[in-house]
Amino acid sequence: MAADLAPLPDDWGRALAVVAHPDDLEYGAAAAVAEWTAQGREVAYLLATRGEAGIHTLDPGECARVREAEQRASAAAVGVTVVEFLDHRDGVVEYGVPLRRDIALAIRRHRPELVVTLNHTDTWGGTAWNSPDHCAVGRAVLDAAGDAGNRWIFPPVPGGGDPEPWDGVRRVAVAGADPTHAVAVSQESVERAVASLAEHRAYITALTGPDGDPAAYAREFVAAVLARSAERFGGRPSVAFRVFER
Repeated sequence: MAADLAPLPDDWGRALAVVAHPDDLEYGAAAAVAEWTAQGREVAYLLATRGEAGIHTLDPGECARVREAEQRASAAAVGVTVVEFLDHRDGVVEYGVPLRRDIALAIRRHRPELVVTLNHTDTWGGTAWNSPDHCAVGRAVLDAAGDAGNRWIFPPVPGGGDPEPWDGVRRVAVAGADPTHAVAVSQESVERAVASLAEHRAYITALTGPDGDPAAYAREFVAAVLARSAERFGGRPSVAFRVFER
């Protein structure tokens, strides 16, 4: 029997959430984001791509425009106003030094104590294969959390406007991986998370077909994610994370 989940420590004021695509945070983690922003904590989003390869019926240029707009509206639904994009190519994001550098510099700019990302492992807990973009970005986030604090890795260019090193990341919380911790969420945060996922209307319609209902789809998915965590967190609706302390 799986062990109970511990509460995610709340000794932080700023978080940076870094994922590969628009919608990655909305498939579960956004309920925790809604809870945090309601408490007055600062959360910013950084996306490696604009999701331009995510809808087969849309040309990548148009798809990027649509999905960026959906992501900004989605973030606003949970109280996030800062949404940045790195413009790596959707579907072929490569783990390596350039990606680590981009994320490390963002961590230095935002100076978070908590960094959030998505499952970086090969599967979703079994035989459901994970996206290579998720694996590349999640792994790079875990490395960049340390890179950001090392002056000799990606050293600031004198007079170049680069941010100074930031060694203040206390932990990285990974959504969608084998969890160790959880964040209890209120009903208000649940409703905001549902609204946040439903903002990805074009993407959800591409998944469910023209007769699909994005709001109903979002409610069902969010409820299922929170219920799975509740089984190991005293029955409370919650978002689960695998936490890596630093």
